[in-house]
Parts: sequence; structure tokens; C-alpha cells
Amino acid sequence: MQEQIIHLHAAAPAKPPEGQPCNGCGVCCALETCPAARLRFLQKKGPCPALQWSDAEQRYHCGLLVNPRTYLGRLPSVAEPFARRLLARWIAAGQGCDCSADVQP
Repeated sequence: MQEQIIHLHAAAPAKPPEGQPCNGCGVCCALETCPAARLRFLQKKGPCPALQWSDAEQRYHCGLLVNPRTYLGRLPSVAEPFARRLLARWIAAGQGCDCSADVQP
């Protein structure tokens, strides 16, 4: 078991148990990049450059999913809905927490 220190916003919600719905804690994306981000940013370890904090919602979001044109500059606006669907599938959005990390405060 490898220890790793990650830095998250102080107001970020606690990591949910594995299998529970995602609450935007940001732990998974701070630890490593997903397959889509690996292709875009050419990195395996986190934090993911597309990890975005929302002050309004007090949670993290995937910038690739929420704002694909910000990270995929040549993406035509007409292709944005397709990109969102594809990215949601790649990161298993809506499938629940798949991060098995043991988080200590």
C-alpha cells in the first residue's frame, strides 16, 4: 500500500464509500487521471488538470465533462453533446464511486 498526499479544497465533501453515488469529493481525480484525461494531458498521476472546484456547489466536477471545449480547443460546438456523452461513459459518470483509496484527514 502506497501513501500519497493530495490537496483538496477545505470545503470538499468527504469521500463516499466505494459504490455509493459520487458526491464530488475530488479524491479519485486528485490521485490519478482517468483514461480520457490520460489521452488529453498525457499523464497518469494526478491531480488531473481538468479537476474543477465549484464554489457555488461546494464540490468538484470533471472539467472535460462539464466544459469539453475548454480542454478540447478544436472541438466544434455542434460536437459538444457527443463529447459529453462519450466522456461520461469513459469516466463512468453516474455509476457511483469507484475509488478504493483509504482517505485520512
